[in-house]
Amino acid sequence: MKICSECKGQMIEHNAKTPEGVTYNYFKCSKCGEEIVDMKQLHKVAEKYRIMKTYNVKLSKWGLSVGLRIPKDLIKKYHLGNDKEVRIIPEEGRFIVMPS
Repeated sequence: MKICSECKGQMIEHNAKTPEGVTYNYFKCSKCGEEIVDMKQLHKVAEKYRIMKTYNVKLSKWGLSVGLRIPKDLIKKYHLGNDKEVRIIPEEGRFIVMPS
């Protein structure tokens, strides 16, 4: 049993999924709601992301902008289409494109 470092309440283990479908476990305090993920879980999630299928795509100039072509199987999987919006999250040295 884990004890919350904030309020000393009991931490209960829960399961969750990332938006990409990677499952992981975390602990949530039943008293204050504090949530934690231990380093082993973080490493497991990171490893799952590394082995997920990757795609190499070309960028194309569209007017003054640059367009990114999304592969057909990802369009089907995430229900994307013309005029649908996606979210771009910039991170250090990369960015993530997610369905909105």
